[in-house]
Amino acid sequence: MAVGRPKAELVLSAEDHARLSSLAASRSLSRAMVGRAKLVLLVAQSESNAVIAQRLNWSMPTFGKWRRRFVEQRVAGLRDELRSGRPRTYSDEQVAALINRVLSGQPENATHWSVRAVAEETGVFKSTVARYFALFSLQPHRSKSFKLYTDPFFVKKCPTWSGFTSIGRTTRWSCA
Repeated sequence: MAVGRPKAELVLSAEDHARLSSLAASRSLSRAMVGRAKLVLLVAQSESNAVIAQRLNWSMPTFGKWRRRFVEQRVAGLRDELRSGRPRTYSDEQVAALINRVLSGQPENATHWSVRAVAEETGVFKSTVARYFALFSLQPHRSKSFKLYTDPFFVKKCPTWSGFTSIGRTTRWSCA
């Protein structure tokens, strides 16, 4: 006569066994995922739950949780569920508007957008703007096109360069 709650029977198909074997042998997956796959393979070999939990150095509640999730959801149940966390502060539309603002033009008194300028213009914290710049690989200070110098006295300040050679002859370069 069995003592305790009856446990759901765990039967593996050939496809599940092959998939779990590859997960258990993986070196690129997380240690937790590999352990869960090993747990199911050992349970399928009809070993005792307590012996398997001790071998994997897991507590019985943790062992029971993953065994039950596999029985209910199969291999998909071995993946971590999304955890709740702080809700997003800015919607997708707000982020899109920020990115479009940076990509569409220049600020009034500068040659390119800076994190602080975007933060001031949009009302988003500068650390958040910096995170979005990194996430979308935005580097407004790196321009792929020519920018005109806005100083009205640029021509007067510009020195004349000479002595550069180009294809065997001397070429004179100057700003004016």
